[in-house]
Amino acid sequence: MIEVAKRLKHVEEYYFSKKLREVAFLKSQGKPIINLGIGSPDLEPPFKATMLLRDSLDDEGANKYQSYQGIPELRDEIANFYKNRYKVNLSGQTEVLPLLGSKEGIMHISMAFLNKGDKVLVPNPGYPTYSAVAKLLEAKPILYDLKEDNNWLPDFIALERLDLSKVKIMWVNYPHMPTGANAPNKFYDEVIAFGKRHNILIVNDNPYSFVLNEKPISIMRYKNAKDVCLELNSFSKTFNMAGWRVGMAVGSYEHLNAVLKVKSNMDSGMFYGIQKGAIEALKCSDMWFVSLNSVYEQRRELVWKLAEKLNCTYDEFATGMFVWAKLPPKIKSEEFTDMVLKEYSIFIAPGTVFGSNGEGYVRFSLCAPVEIIKEAIARI
Repeated sequence: MIEVAKRLKHVEEYYFSKKLREVAFLKSQGKPIINLGIGSPDLEPPFKATMLLRDSLDDEGANKYQSYQGIPELRDEIANFYKNRYKVNLSGQTEVLPLLGSKEGIMHISMAFLNKGDKVLVPNPGYPTYSAVAKLLEAKPILYDLKEDNNWLPDFIALERLDLSKVKIMWVNYPHMPTGANAPNKFYDEVIAFGKRHNILIVNDNPYSFVLNEKPISIMRYKNAKDVCLELNSFSKTFNMAGWRVGMAVGSYEHLNAVLKVKSNMDSGMFYGIQKGAIEALKCSDMWFVSLNSVYEQRRELVWKLAEKLNCTYDEFATGMFVWAKLPPKIKSEEFTDMVLKEYSIFIAPGTVFGSNGEGYVRFSLCAPVEIIKEAIARI
């Protein structure tokens, strides 16, 4: 066999990629597995978005390569969305870059700004891809602690004590995945000042802001944000369009132009029909968000009951499409989730997937119908 690149020795296959193979095998053996492990929305996209996708297939040029920057109408509609929903003014032509999903944007941004040996500040717990991408690029992830007793927010005093000389990027993510914690205004002012002080690019990963969250916030609302910040956003959770692979990066022209240099060498533009459907999704009225959250509220109430059945505790004020639950003392996360899978055929995620500070916690997904969650409760 041809020897693989050395960079692969520093990363592992994504946990959910491996675990879902195990779940699929158990299902093939007749096990009635209930999957509450991953955040893949099961609800339908906006009807008009789907119709626009279908109707656009016959448009002239729909089958051709598209602009690396997305069609102008999509960029302008993203800017309108930010103005209407976040009270942020952006230029659709220079401060918006559509992406083939925001996860891909993590790689694009990292490739645009990181050199071998650079360092990256990564939340612990947090999205595992931040660290994995840094390692693939031979940069070094530096984990910064998020703890329950500090409301899952960074300790900037502790951060200032670190050697920050080679840190180029800091990943932040609020509403936070996996904990559902929200950040106050003070945090955004502090993190922007921190970035300016140390010449660090602050990247806010913001895909959960409209799920069970009454006050969606963009870091771009805050003073000096465009100087040192980029923000990633996504259609996956907000509009149930995870498989469509539509996201965006917003920020200054200078920062986005660097990202575009990478992106334009990695893909050949987003399919025209998906762009047309995405434009229609962005036009959804308030009723879309009310309806979406009413479904998730009902599911969350039931997941809370499931958590209680398993002797777990949780924060009723957390947001997003997961319930982050604390285990009883001295119980290990992976041992617990393996037990639940074996005894009850229910798959939930161990907190350790998201970092060492996830030990003692588990994560339940709300991406399952009420009937399925009720069945899970009945099994305990």
